[in-house]
Amino acid sequence: MAAPTGGRAAAGLSRASLAVHQPPARLGGAVGGLIGEVRFQFNPRQLQLSRSAHWRTEPAVAYTRGAPPKFTGVDAARMGVDVFLDASGTPGSGTVQRQVELLLSCCEVTEQSIASEAPSPPWVKFSWGSFSTVQFTAYVTSASATYTLFSPNGTPLRATCALALTEIPASVLGQNPTSGALSARRVHRTVAGDTLASLSWREYGDPTRWRVIAEANGIDDPMRLRPGTELLLPAGSERPA
Repeated sequence: MAAPTGGRAAAGLSRASLAVHQPPARLGGAVGGLIGEVRFQFNPRQLQLSRSAHWRTEPAVAYTRGAPPKFTGVDAARMGVDVFLDASGTPGSGTVQRQVELLLSCCEVTEQSIASEAPSPPWVKFSWGSFSTVQFTAYVTSASATYTLFSPNGTPLRATCALALTEIPASVLGQNPTSGALSARRVHRTVAGDTLASLSWREYGDPTRWRVIAEANGIDDPMRLRPGTELLLPAGSERPA
C-alpha cells in the first residue's frame, strides 16, 4: 500500500493520536491505565465515520401510504482510519514493529483484564486537535498491517495499518468525580501540538478537566506549553482545588 499523499504534520500543528488503555475492571467502569500511544507521523488524509438508526414499521390497514415508522434505537458510531508508520530514517530503532504490534494487540485480551476476571481487549481513545467529532473512546473491531519496506536484515521500516473503531458510549457530564479514575499517575513529555485540553481528553475522556493537570504542575498560563516539558498527569479522581 502506498504512502499517504497528505503531508507530514509540521511543527506547531496538532497530530492525530491513538491512546491504548487497559479496559475497565468492571462493566460500566472507567478506562484503566495507559498501555501505549501511537502518535501519527502523517495526519490522516481521510476519516470514514458512520452512524445508523433503527426504525420499525408494522403493517396497519388504517394508513393508505403505509404505517408510520417507530424509532427503536441507534448504533454506536464507527470510524475507519489508516495509520502510516515510517522509520526509514532510523532503520535500527525498531519503531515500526513495536507500534504495529501495539495496534494489533488492540484485538487481544490483556493480561491485566484476565487477572481481574474481566477478560477484554484494550480500549482506545482517538483524538486529533480540536476535531471533537472524532474524539471518543472506542474498541477496535479489526486491525490489519501491511509492511512495505524492510532493512537488509529484515527489520520492518514502513507499514500501513488499517483500523476499524466502534465507539463506546459514555456520559461525561454529571459523572461521579471518582468515576473517571485511572490506575496511577504518570509523566508525559509534551510534543508540538499538545495542549492541556487534548491531554485531559486523552487521560480522562473530558477536555474540560485540564485544570487538574495545570494545578498539578503549577501552570499559570495554559496557552504557553512548550514542547519537551515534562508534565505530571494526576489520577482521574483528583480534582482542582
